[in-house]
Amino acid sequence: MKKTTRLRQLINAPEILIMPGVYDCLSARIAEMVGFAAIQVTGFGLSAACLGAPDYGLLTMTEMLEQTRRIVRAVAIPVMADGDTGFGNPLNIHRMVQELEDMGAAGVNIEDQVFPKRCGHMTGKQVVPLEEAVARIRAAVHARRDPDFIINARTDAIAVLGVEEAVRRGNAYAGAGADLIFVEAPRSVEEIAYVVKNIKAPVSINMLEDGRTPLIGAAELEKMGVARVSAPLTPLFAAARAMEEALRILKEKGTTAFNRELFTTFPHFSEITGLERYRELESALLTDLEIKLRYGSNEALLRAKEENR
Repeated sequence: MKKTTRLRQLINAPEILIMPGVYDCLSARIAEMVGFAAIQVTGFGLSAACLGAPDYGLLTMTEMLEQTRRIVRAVAIPVMADGDTGFGNPLNIHRMVQELEDMGAAGVNIEDQVFPKRCGHMTGKQVVPLEEAVARIRAAVHARRDPDFIINARTDAIAVLGVEEAVRRGNAYAGAGADLIFVEAPRSVEEIAYVVKNIKAPVSINMLEDGRTPLIGAAELEKMGVARVSAPLTPLFAAARAMEEALRILKEKGTTAFNRELFTTFPHFSEITGLERYRELESALLTDLEIKLRYGSNEALLRAKEENR
């Protein structure tokens, strides 16, 4: 089954789809390993990981596409890309969507903020006029060649123009061909319920730690009719906290020998990164001499090589 088709099935299923936000290949592989059915690339995370900068619209399309391509190749599950505002006018959006399709992404977020945008839970946001935002969605829909490729139209209108305008925009984007309407930063349970009830398309909500939206469990959101919930910052914030704590200990104590509970193990990390697969490739592709030079009398590798002949 195509990844695009699988993602569409997951969005349209009665059960809510939980998509963690990933920002590199490692976070993507961990999300896949623990059992998530699909993942979301987070622009916030990419900006932090690639630039060490806040989500202020500083990433270029090239940087976003390059990192997304690596993530898509690293996992077997569907990956939704983050297209921000489209990096220009409808022609830029058209190109971006086709680039994403070509690399194997299963969908993309496109939002209605002005360019350069900023994180949806920061102050100082602005949105473009409705007609311009609709043109962005139409360009994305026109560009896709796979009808199952998901166009996820995001509106940041709640913070700027109110929840009624968010609903108006959500319905306009759905009318322009968007498959999923991502309403950013609702401020209460009541606002979530309002947009789900009044937008005539599947609705997606973000849940992020210390954001403007109250943290609500997936089961409750599912009862409210939310189709998808993304957790864009959970892996990033968890990793940042753990790295800071571990490095502080190393700086203060000169060793982490007494704090091993903070760390994964070498064997488990090897499992995450698929070391065994590369061992198998070595046994299949290297010569007997190369194997002996690398591993000495490693009978297991030599036996595996014989089996692969």
